[in-house]
Amino acid sequence: MPGKLRQYFRDKKDDVQDYAGGRGMIGKFILIVLVVYLLVTIVLGMYWSSEPEEFSVREHTRSVAKEMQREPITGFATTVTMIRIAETLLDKPGGYISNDIFPPGLWLDNTPNWEYGVLVQLRDLSRAMRKDISRSQSQSAEDRDLTIAEPQFHFDSNSWAIPSTEAEYRRGIRGLKRYLNRLSDPEQPDAQFFARADNLSNWLADLETRLGSLSRTLGESVGKASVSDAVANVNQDDPLDEETGSIDVKTPWTRIDDVFYEARGSSWALLHIFRAIEVDFRKVLQDKNAMASVKQVIIELEGAQGSMWSPVVLNGNGFGVLANHSLTMAAYLSRANAAISDMRDLLSRG
Repeated sequence: MPGKLRQYFRDKKDDVQDYAGGRGMIGKFILIVLVVYLLVTIVLGMYWSSEPEEFSVREHTRSVAKEMQREPITGFATTVTMIRIAETLLDKPGGYISNDIFPPGLWLDNTPNWEYGVLVQLRDLSRAMRKDISRSQSQSAEDRDLTIAEPQFHFDSNSWAIPSTEAEYRRGIRGLKRYLNRLSDPEQPDAQFFARADNLSNWLADLETRLGSLSRTLGESVGKASVSDAVANVNQDDPLDEETGSIDVKTPWTRIDDVFYEARGSSWALLHIFRAIEVDFRKVLQDKNAMASVKQVIIELEGAQGSMWSPVVLNGNGFGVLANHSLTMAAYLSRANAAISDMRDLLSRG
């Protein structure tokens, strides 16, 4: 009997060891899977964080016109450029990331801000197309396809399901493609593109405020004094009375890279849009002697797309040792904004 008891406990001990060994193997397997998953997501995240390359607007316009077997009439370049920008937003490496809820998209921070910068410019131009550029006067009817495309690009940029952001934006792209098809079809004269000075000036006015806000926020990366509304309350009876109405304003350090990459996205989209404007609005720009201003804007936006040699956005102070990428970007955008202001002044002249 004692021998049987010892054998029983020996068998139980072996069972426990086998069970523990099995659990150990499962634990090791899970650990290996997690390590491989993390490595894959890190590599994918690095690849997805790369910014899309620039493209030639003229070559792309000729290619699309040849594919459609149409003549690239006025408005063709701007419309195909809008379509290409929107498709790049959705089809770049990693696709559209802003609404991702799983790694590595969930971990990425700079790419969603780049996407938002592109999206803002796409929204503004689609609104200008619907409101002004496709209509001959205030009493004209809106284009039926642009009335679909414009609100689709204003859909929530962070929705991942029911409906997804990508599905809504692709619906907007299809609306632009239908508009392009009608615009370039001589048998469908209801689609119009009026390359007039007032239409272009209205869009430029909105763009000025966009770039002005971005430039200011970028410039505040190192902190600076800002004049408050209290300065307006200067004592008129005593001109020598000192009024201290300035406050120190600084972009939070957690948002410095966010603002920088939003500006990168905006400048990437605007670079291609202005190249298209140079094509479609060429006649009015030459008539108003504004072609030099357009080329200056393009030069500054090209500078804003310079290669990033640092893995992080540096925020050196003033004339310190380290670079300040935000101030460099602000300088390019400010000069582009100054050229846009000159454009508006020239376009407003008779």
